[in-house]
Amino acid sequence: MDFRNYQMPYSINPNYSKKVAYFSMEFAIDQALKIYSGGLGFLAGSHMRSVYNLKQDTIGIGILWKFGYYDQARNHDQTLNPVWTKKMYSFLEDTGIKFQIDIHDAPVWVKVMYLNPETFKTAPIFLLSTDVPENDHVSKTICHRLYDANESTKLAQYILLGKGGAKLLDELNLEREVYHLNEAHGLPAAFYLLKKFGGDLEKVKERLVFTTHTPEEAGNEKHNVHLCHQMSYFSGLSLEEVKKLEGQDNDQFNHSLCALRMARIANGVSQLHGVVSNEMWGKYPGICEIKAITNAQDFKYWADKPLYNAREEREDEEFDFRKKYLKKRTFRIVADQCGKLFDSKVFTMVWARRFAGYKRADLLLQDKERFRKLLENKKYPVQIIFAGKPYPVDYAAISTFNNLVEESKNHKNMAVLTGYELSLSKSLKQGSDVWLNNPRVPREASGTSGMTASMNASVNLSTDDGWIPEFAKNGVNSFVVPQADYANMSVFDVDNYDMNQLYDILENQILPMYYERPDEWRQVVKNAMDDVKEQFNSDRMADEYYKIMYNN
Repeated sequence: MDFRNYQMPYSINPNYSKKVAYFSMEFAIDQALKIYSGGLGFLAGSHMRSVYNLKQDTIGIGILWKFGYYDQARNHDQTLNPVWTKKMYSFLEDTGIKFQIDIHDAPVWVKVMYLNPETFKTAPIFLLSTDVPENDHVSKTICHRLYDANESTKLAQYILLGKGGAKLLDELNLEREVYHLNEAHGLPAAFYLLKKFGGDLEKVKERLVFTTHTPEEAGNEKHNVHLCHQMSYFSGLSLEEVKKLEGQDNDQFNHSLCALRMARIANGVSQLHGVVSNEMWGKYPGICEIKAITNAQDFKYWADKPLYNAREEREDEEFDFRKKYLKKRTFRIVADQCGKLFDSKVFTMVWARRFAGYKRADLLLQDKERFRKLLENKKYPVQIIFAGKPYPVDYAAISTFNNLVEESKNHKNMAVLTGYELSLSKSLKQGSDVWLNNPRVPREASGTSGMTASMNASVNLSTDDGWIPEFAKNGVNSFVVPQADYANMSVFDVDNYDMNQLYDILENQILPMYYERPDEWRQVVKNAMDDVKEQFNSDRMADEYYKIMYNN
């Protein structure tokens, strides 16, 4: 293939002919390709699969992380041990393209690898790497670890994605009408375009589209503007021009705010998040319109087909048999990792996602006595599994993980698993009866793990945040903690309220229904499967991005 005159390798659906480049720091495409950390990657992966499903004229641009995010191993006492192992991929194609971009006022060589759409049925994806012999050691390390903890390295990663990705399109001679930034990491692309168009901001705005994933201002990344400038983040723009563009006159450069001022249109990732984002950013002048497109996941990739077949044919016996089989299969992983034998007939609840403080992995453990009673309940036996990756230098999150490991040593029906990646994620959704999701409201912009849980006959038990308000019918397709007056409560009171509500719902509604009214429980499961299938399938989302964002 001649990559310097690249053409889309499949015929384009005329409904989706607008030419788009999608910039993302991470993509969760397949278990074999470890270039993602969590939800942002899972979302981008499903989006790229739906691009292929719908034959849209979109390409993905990302980074080939030499060591991935990290491999989640254990110390001798079972606690967390992050390990970095060099990754090898025989299925990526070398484009033969190499070019230079300025990072920290020095030219850095960039090499480009290609993921063919037919390999995993995705959009074509180009992955950038600085790990080439022409570069010095420091430049090589830019693409070593996803979200490197060193501030300068992290900024260099953003420059590689944004400036490197934008320059790649020139190298490919590939005209793109839309530059879509999935989160603000790729913002240097906008400054590259600004330079390319001789400072004409309107020409940049015509092309730039921005998706924000953060529901609170503190969560939006800020870096020292002088450091960004030294790192060549702004493609030669002076500090005065940058501050004028961003609209702030201080030393902190706010990536998201600047993206909102340079983009033509932006979106939040759930209907609730769209409202929150407009409230949060509305006070700043010159920002673009913020719409809402709710996140979704690829049904074809995630859903268990035999379960849906049994559902459609009203074969309840076959349906129950399949779910038990999936649980057994998941419990082999539990036995292998933890030496614990779980029972497929026993109610099983899973909490699994990125470990972050606001997601409250250990919320139920705040009442140790009630937790013990739940796990020792003879009438309604319970099994519980935790899994997820903390950020490798987030010591509070690592401590939470390790505390759960310690607690699990006291219970033969509690397990904490490592290696929460695509494969384990799918297994845990298949092997759970209830998917526990308890972020602090309104901290979760969307959350998508519960969508794919429902696609595998697992019922959501959740606080009322992110995508949940659009999906949940309490007691019909899920179980939801009723909102309290959170804004006027202390963090301690919020946690206490949510925890007690979760226990009440488990003890008084879920467990009695599961064990005493199995037909009713099965109907709740089926309702969830039905309600998630269309509305939270990423084909709907990818279609909306064209209709709401690209074609406008």
